[in-house]
Formats: sequence, structure tokens, C-alpha cells
Amino acid sequence: MYTLLEAQNLIEKHIQTLSIPDTPPELYEPVRYVLSLGGKRIRPALVILSCDLFAGAVESALIPAVAIEVFHNFTLVHDDIMDRSEIRRGQPTVHMKYNENVGILSGDVMSILASRLINQSPGVVLNTVHDVFTKTAMEVCEGQQMDMNFEDQLTVSGDEYMRMIELKTAVLIAASLKIGAILGGASQTDADNLYEFGKNLGVAFQLQDDLLDTYGDQKVMGKQAGTDIVDNKKTFLMIRALENASPDQKKELVNWLTNKHFEREEKVAAVTTIFNDLGIKELTEVRIREFYDKALENLSHLNKPEERKTELYNFASYLMNRNK
Repeated sequence: MYTLLEAQNLIEKHIQTLSIPDTPPELYEPVRYVLSLGGKRIRPALVILSCDLFAGAVESALIPAVAIEVFHNFTLVHDDIMDRSEIRRGQPTVHMKYNENVGILSGDVMSILASRLINQSPGVVLNTVHDVFTKTAMEVCEGQQMDMNFEDQLTVSGDEYMRMIELKTAVLIAASLKIGAILGGASQTDADNLYEFGKNLGVAFQLQDDLLDTYGDQKVMGKQAGTDIVDNKKTFLMIRALENASPDQKKELVNWLTNKHFEREEKVAAVTTIFNDLGIKELTEVRIREFYDKALENLSHLNKPEERKTELYNFASYLMNRNK
């Protein structure tokens, strides 16, 4: 059976052999650039691990797995434009290196390339795989729209936020596992259980991301803490703080959320102090554990011997114990 690292390496090698047209270079050079920036290749590796779990032919899963990675990177290119992000994986984002119009168009062609690659799935399961892929692609866009909507909303409910991260982050992890299972010949029940495993783990992963942004070690993460606070992101931490705050604390939080002129360090310190006073870190950790436990329960229901699930258990543990 493949380990996560072996699956990641397999995907990396396959991406390097991906056939991308040369002309016009202004369109395709940015595609090569963003795919060359690396990344953990987690989602396509999950396609491989899931297919391998059911003793499927991993070779038949390689192109669909790469399709998932190309699609994921397309979303990052467009997200960076919408978020006005300048750095991705330590390098200039596509729209900063080239320009915004190039970023939009090269992202578009990556989306089309991903669809073309997913259509190279084996014919017997092509329709099923394609349906999962297109449904997921639409959901990721829905999640991004919700995230943008939240920027203009002072109040966002916990349920709204959980739905947003489920769509924006978790469903692509879930779909990667389900597509791999389908390619590997899994039953509908097993494929659905793997989807739920991925979805719950994906939500826990995003909540962990929220937590690390405020409480992570800056030296380990390689970036300043508190970016979400500075950007007024309606993260789980901020939403719970607004819900649990005293009138004075809420007034201060709202002031920081609406004040356009501030010192970065002062804002991060003041909001983090309120988080600490309200025990938001601990509340978030409890919520992360709830979704992590749900994910493990989904995995336990999979109709496979426990020893064959070892790599997925390891993957879940790796996600939850990361520090950046």
C-alpha cells in the first residue's frame, strides 16, 4: 500500500509531465508557474490513497488526481486576486507576477484543463466521477461567495460560518477521497463514508487554520500572527467572541472591526486579549476535536480491515497535529 509521502511524490512527478500548450505563452506560462510552486499535494494524494485502499489500479487514478490538484490551484489563483494577496508559498501570486487580467484568464484555463483531465477517468465510472467533481467545483465557488459576503456583514452566525468552510475547504478534501474510492471500485456506502470522513476532517482542518492564525508560533509558520484579525475575517474565533462578549467587550470588538485606521500590533493584541478573556482558544479546540472524532468514526465504519486504513488514520493525525 502507498504511504501519504509516496502518493505525494507520485503526484509531483506526474504534474511535471503534464502536457500544457506553449502558445500563447502569456496564457500558459502562469499555469506552469503556479503548478511549479509546489504545495503539499494533499488532495490528489488522497485520491491515490483512497483508490489504493480498495486495491484499485492506481495508474487509472493518476490523471483524475492531477485534475483535482489543477482545480485546487485554479481556486487559489482566483482567491488571491479577490483577497488581494501578494504572496503564495513564499513567491509572488500570479496576478502580482504578471497582472490581474492574466490571473483571471490563466485561472479560467486551469479550470477547463481540470475538467478535461477528470474526463479521462475510466469510462465505466466516468459519469459518476464527473458528477462528484462538478458538484464539488460549484460548491467551492459557493463557499468563496459566502466568504466574500461575510466581509461586508458585521454579524455572521456560527452555522453560516460552518457551512461556508464546509463548502470552501472541506468538500474538495471529501470529494478527493470519494473519487479515489469510486476509481478503486468501492461500494456506494464505503465511498459515502470516505466522503463524510473527508468533510469532517476538512472542517477540523480549517478550524485549526483559524486557530493557528492567531495562536500559532510565528517562527514556525513563517508569517505574522493575527492576519485574520487585521483583515476582519469572520473566523470561528471572532464569531464566538462576538457571541460570548460582554457589552463592553462587544463594543470594543465592533470598534476594531469597523475602524479603518489602526496600528496592526495594537489591534492584534487587543482582540487577542479579548479572545483570551473569553476562553476562545479552548472553545475552538473543543470544536476541532468534535469534528476530528466524527471523522474517525466515519473511517471506523469503512468496510475494510483496520490495518488497511492505517495511512488515512495517520493522515488525520498529521492534519490535526500540524503547527503551520
